[in-house]
Amino acid sequence: YYLAAIFADPIAETLQLPHAWFFGIFSAALLLSGLLGPLAGRFAKTLVERPELANATLHDAIDAVDHLETPLPPRESEEALARAFGRPLATLFSAVDLVPVRGGFAEQTHFARLIMPVNGHREVAIKLLRAGQLQQIGDELALLRWVARWLENVSGTARRLRLRALAQTFTDDILRRFDLRAEAANLSQTGHHFDGDTRIVVPNVIWDLCTPLTLTMQRIDTLPASDLSGLHAHHVKLAPLAAHIVEVVTEQAFEHGFFHATLDARRVRVSIEPDSLGRLVLAEFSIMSSLSTGEREFFVHGATALFEQDYGRLAELHRDAGHVPHDTRAELLEAELRTRAEAHFAAAPEDRSAGSLFHHLLHAVHPFDGTVSSRLATAQRSFQQAEMLARALHPGVDTWNIARGVLADIARRDIDHRGWFKRISRELPHLAHMLPRVPQLAVRYLQHEHDRARSPGQNARLLAEIGREYRRTRALLWACVLCGGVLGAGTVL
Repeated sequence: YYLAAIFADPIAETLQLPHAWFFGIFSAALLLSGLLGPLAGRFAKTLVERPELANATLHDAIDAVDHLETPLPPRESEEALARAFGRPLATLFSAVDLVPVRGGFAEQTHFARLIMPVNGHREVAIKLLRAGQLQQIGDELALLRWVARWLENVSGTARRLRLRALAQTFTDDILRRFDLRAEAANLSQTGHHFDGDTRIVVPNVIWDLCTPLTLTMQRIDTLPASDLSGLHAHHVKLAPLAAHIVEVVTEQAFEHGFFHATLDARRVRVSIEPDSLGRLVLAEFSIMSSLSTGEREFFVHGATALFEQDYGRLAELHRDAGHVPHDTRAELLEAELRTRAEAHFAAAPEDRSAGSLFHHLLHAVHPFDGTVSSRLATAQRSFQQAEMLARALHPGVDTWNIARGVLADIARRDIDHRGWFKRISRELPHLAHMLPRVPQLAVRYLQHEHDRARSPGQNARLLAEIGREYRRTRALLWACVLCGGVLGAGTVL
């Protein structure tokens, strides 16, 4: 009943329903859903209080109950792996550790050695979903959706708050955590983004051994980033490691626009293998988020303006991005940003927090009935988690200037020739369809003008105008060529 009360209290208060009536309904539903009761409670409570953090809090709750989950015994693990792969394990692996090295919510991880190496990798890690527990979770999610649907049928307020949509969102977020094919794709794309980067190593996916219930990847010997004594024992330098955490997470979110939505210390590990000693190894790619081009550009250029204390430009960026109503006075928003941010610049360098400054960058619009996307709030939260971890590793790390430098570099690449080429490449597919039609459109225009001409004098004027436009176009093209050459030479120099 305590678990039911967690979920019932905030919703009952919001719906303005009799507490006893509402409590009775949800206590029955949540007591039947033994696994998802506390998770639904955390999700609903956070959704009422902090909507932008509901998704992250849900998965924090899942991580909190991981230790309560019992892994399969060795014999059942062997049978489950064989069923998932569709063949006996002896035909694939020369050795399999049937005792899980890590356990989680309806999942467990095993180490194994391949008989034949794949892409040069013989040692692998296998994430296995427990099918029986997954089925139980599906049944409980169906029960919660049924309760939400029933409430909407009997309550107009429930329909207004769209409880069915809330239950469906909760279902989607839970099931997304168990989509191993999507997690493998997320892992592979992150490896592509950081290919050749000496600060981070991303395990390779063994696609031939990925199924709906298994994810097989390259095994890398790691230690948790929070294991300071272990890192010291392996002679890992903590100062550059702390800086790399801030740099990589910033680039992941605001350059590539594809990042961990639930980043914390448990998902950051450090390689202790000789070939990649001291490199970051990010784990748990099941819950990723992405930023659109507009969101990414707003944060990069908005943060750069904030670091430069250019509050007027930041206020205009908020208005252009649609974060505040169009009639919001720019000087009032600028004053709000200044009031929130100036205290951070007045603090001592070692006390400055870029993550806290970015919080004001996004939430200064709230007094004006404005809002930013939940994905931007998630990205800011991920950065703040990385900053906290970096300071725990090395208290002297200057996360403020590291973030400032990385974001300034990204902003510079956005506005120099590399940004031009990127924008032109995005427009090329449209130009490929438009350019072949230009001669046809020109002929139609000339034919239309010719039909309008009533006298030889009008025809002569038309020909003169065409000749004049031709000369202007030729001069413009030559000017573009000369300017492009000068800019290119200047960039090279």
